[in-house]
Formats: sequence, C-alpha cells, structure tokens
Amino acid sequence: MHSEQIRACGDELYMALRQRETVAPLTERFPDITLADAYQISLHMLQRREQDGERVIGKKIGLTSKAVQNMLKVGQPDFGFLTNAMVYSQGAEMPVSSTLIQPRAEGEIAFILKRDLLGPGITAADVLAATECLIPCFEVVDSRIHDWKIAIQDTVADNASSGLFLLGDRAVSPRRVDLATCGMVVEKNGAVISTGAGAAALGNPLNCVAWLANTLGEQGIALKAGEVILSGALVPLEPVKAGDFMTVSVGGMGSASVRFT
Repeated sequence: MHSEQIRACGDELYMALRQRETVAPLTERFPDITLADAYQISLHMLQRREQDGERVIGKKIGLTSKAVQNMLKVGQPDFGFLTNAMVYSQGAEMPVSSTLIQPRAEGEIAFILKRDLLGPGITAADVLAATECLIPCFEVVDSRIHDWKIAIQDTVADNASSGLFLLGDRAVSPRRVDLATCGMVVEKNGAVISTGAGAAALGNPLNCVAWLANTLGEQGIALKAGEVILSGALVPLEPVKAGDFMTVSVGGMGSASVRFT
C-alpha cells in the first residue's frame, strides 16, 4: 500500500473508533494489503489517539490460541497498544453500550513489568525475571470492522481489535504460579461459561510475552518497566451487553469482576 492509503485507513479506523461505527474489511478493499501495512495503519491510528491526549500504558497480545489462529488461517499471534483511556479497576462498571460497538469479553492474565524487555533473544525465563506481578483481568475486545469479518490484516490494522480492559485488585508474584497449568474459570451472570488453562496461550503465557518482546524488538520497540502486558486469552470470547456481570478466577491468583453498562 502507498503511504497515503495507510494514513487514510488509519484515519478511517480512528473515526470509526470515535463515532462507534464499523467499516468494510480492509482486505476486501485492498487485496494486496500486507501485515506490515496493517501495523503501519495501526500506528497511525494510535498517533491520532495520542494527539487526543491518550498515552500508551502497555501492550496486548492476540491470536494466541490455535483455535483462533485456525479460524483466521494464520500461524502467529498479533499485538496492539493499550492506553490510559482503556483501563478499568476491579469491580468497576464498564460502559460498553456507550463506548464500544460489538464487544466480546475474554479472561486473561496481565503481566506488570519491573524492567524493560527488548528483543531479539528474549526467553520465557527472561520474561519471568522481568515481571513484577501477575493480575487476573478481563480484556473486552471490539472491532471497527463490520460484523467481525476479519482477516489477520484487518484485526492488526484495527489495533488488534482492542476495546477496554479491567484489572483485578490482587497481584501475585509470577514465581508463585505455574503458568502452564494454572486453571481459569469464567462466570457470566452467575453461571460458569468457560474454563481454560495457561497452556492454551502458546503453551504458557510466558511464551506469549517473549514472542511480543522479540517481535517488537525487530522494530526497536521495548516492553517497558511499569507497563501492563495482556498475555492472551485462555478461554473463548463471550459477547457482552449492558446488564451482564462477569467474574474470572485464576488458580493461585484470585479473581476479577466487572459489570457492563
């Protein structure tokens, strides 16, 4: 794609975010769009948000499960950026009906870093050593692409379909949890709707964060001390609407809950 097309697509997705509207899939309109093009579109969209006063507080990893990768016919995860306008705290009401378009919630494990990670060559052991604590969380993804008709280039361009996220109020040391085997239970309106384990995310959430550090490192971008890193879903996506209440519990970590308005 030409630089003018990349800027135009980034502007279009930014306006779709602000106006809560969807756009036709980019892959239908630009059949030659590459993954590199999509990330450049995402960065332009982020620049527009930063011009509004938002600031980056972390990153998210998506497409970590084999099921989702197979659905989109891809063999790798993707990533997006988290800003201060996206974060909510334990027990908060999250106004999805007034801020998002077609929200879906997923339980995840958030990493809070105590030192920078800059690839290449980052290992799971490096991630463990650089992690201050782990927190159960919800990511509520959203798509500015009509009816979630996304190929990987569409979701990457759209900041990895990021919406909002909520962090629990209990943090634990990463050395107190077996991240590959820890279990996750998600409840919606009082009923268990899904269960999962750490191995669902590239075998171990540590592997997800290492992948992100190495992938961003190719562009000279570091994961920074103090940042929140959402390490990928351990359970299926769940559509949510105003009035829903959800809880995610992770073995050895506690829980997080959110009410949607």
